[in-house]
Amino acid sequence: MQGGSSGIARCIADVRAAAGSTTFLAGTLSLKEENEVHLIRFSPAESELVCDGLFYHPNEIWDLKSCPFDHRVFSTVYTSGEGYGASVWKIPELHGQSNSPPLEQLFTLDEHTGKIRCVLWWPLGKHDKLISIDDRNIFLWNIDASNKSAKVMQKGSADMLPNLRGGSWDPHDHNSIAAITDSSLHCWDLRSMKKSNAIEHAHFRDVDYNPKKQHLITTAEDEFGIRLWDLRMLKYPLKNLPGHSHWTWAVRHNPEHDQLILSAGTDSTVNLWFAKVGTDDSGPESPPGSPTREEEPLLNSYTDYEDSIYDFLLAILYTVLWYMELMRWPDSTACDPRTIASQ
Repeated sequence: MQGGSSGIARCIADVRAAAGSTTFLAGTLSLKEENEVHLIRFSPAESELVCDGLFYHPNEIWDLKSCPFDHRVFSTVYTSGEGYGASVWKIPELHGQSNSPPLEQLFTLDEHTGKIRCVLWWPLGKHDKLISIDDRNIFLWNIDASNKSAKVMQKGSADMLPNLRGGSWDPHDHNSIAAITDSSLHCWDLRSMKKSNAIEHAHFRDVDYNPKKQHLITTAEDEFGIRLWDLRMLKYPLKNLPGHSHWTWAVRHNPEHDQLILSAGTDSTVNLWFAKVGTDDSGPESPPGSPTREEEPLLNSYTDYEDSIYDFLLAILYTVLWYMELMRWPDSTACDPRTIASQ
């Protein structure tokens, strides 16, 4: 990492609240070196990445998310002694300083007893709630950054489910999340903390809601690459997009053009897909082997990366920088996403 330790960047998050710039946070995971959070900006004039700030972090960072309504606030999940901890931090004003001042710890999410997997922010606009997930429980927090406080509002238990691995917060309904386990996906109502519909018998690695269309999600899975689902009819997926020769570890929709989807896997490949799915489609795919089953196009594959799970997360950063800059074109909303992606 530039200007700091040689630690591997395990976590990368886009800073959506940073209006007018393409900015990311990257967190390191190192056993021997000091761990850091890097504030990275893409400079379109020079077509290069610039490190605007480097901040010491006391522990190895396993999850990092940027606050969607305050570009200076973010959360981390980290090792803490023999267990795991989670905190929300604030980046200080830099004022052109060459040496970055220390991060301000706003509050910790300290009700967990199991291994904390991730922290979720509601992706659309300001919201006074936060979600944290450990291997057995889902916590809903009421947060107050100005008073540096967080209070548990609801707690849901996984009961007899396998260990929870992570989840995604529904951008169309702040009372709903999708949480994944080693072998299933369950939707949770945050008001009652009860599980509703589910996808069983699949090895999930990641999940992402479609940012534009309600009820649609995309999953990353060991055996199937990525699959697109309508939560109202889960017998079969809407689309199957294989494309990876090993586990598919991460999947994300483009925030403006939801047909563009990135997937990344332990085969050191990042794939860019064009998958047009709407709530008015005729229905899910037919079972495998049906003559009516169609494959959606793979627009591009990026394979110039080392064979490391951490390095392909860095690959996502570079690829996302590329397509997010394209989305900033003034007339991009009028363009066919396939035309934009081919530039």
